[in-house]
Amino acid sequence: MIEVKNVNKSFGDNHVLKEFNATFEPGRVNLIIGQSGSGKSVLTKCIVGLMEIDGGQILFDGNDFSKMNRLERKEIRKEIGMLFQGSALFDSLTVEENIMFPLTMFTKMSKKEMLDRANFCLERVNLEGRNKLYPAECSGGMQKRIAIARAIAMNPKYLFCDEPNSGLDPSTSIVIDNLIKEITYEYNMTTIVITHDMNSVIEIGDSIVFVYGGRSWWYGNKEDIIKTDNPEINDFVYASQFMKNLKNKLKQEGM
Repeated sequence: MIEVKNVNKSFGDNHVLKEFNATFEPGRVNLIIGQSGSGKSVLTKCIVGLMEIDGGQILFDGNDFSKMNRLERKEIRKEIGMLFQGSALFDSLTVEENIMFPLTMFTKMSKKEMLDRANFCLERVNLEGRNKLYPAECSGGMQKRIAIARAIAMNPKYLFCDEPNSGLDPSTSIVIDNLIKEITYEYNMTTIVITHDMNSVIEIGDSIVFVYGGRSWWYGNKEDIIKTDNPEINDFVYASQFMKNLKNKLKQEGM
């Protein structure tokens, strides 16, 4: 579990996060949604320690990350998997080498142990046998799955995904959503996903926090978000025609 308590973060006179509170639970896909510039990315950078907070607490399973020293934070970071928006694979490394990269950095595994783990992760994302390919030889969807394989290589307790469906077609986005959901449940990870994709919200949103003006404005799940009368989140959610059609369909069905 990750808890964010009364967190503030400013850049000069720009107060980005304002008394922010949220709880991200294990075994659930926790989504962070909100308009561009609302503070979502700053929030996640603060959670993983890429930015220091000005006040408040960030707790990993009850341990105050914001008060830890460098070595203590390193131990927490070993338990964090990251899926970046652009996959962030190393072009000069093979698929196999990309997945083994965090293992070489943070473990004392033998080469065989690392290879076994890489093969396991590739099999888990349905890419077995693709070890010797380079990222340029892989489609966008494959690159995302390779990045997920790398993210879970260390068997993390916490998984952060930044716009995992960015640049993907709808059918591939569904594959990625389902994969994130499956590994979250399978490994009981605390998964946090930043997304603008309302299809993802409806499909995998076990827990959702809506960020508005730097504050944790609304909490709920994928069922709650369709029925809420909160004006700010309705303006955000129903900006897409897909969501407008869904809302009208549910009204017609009396839901």
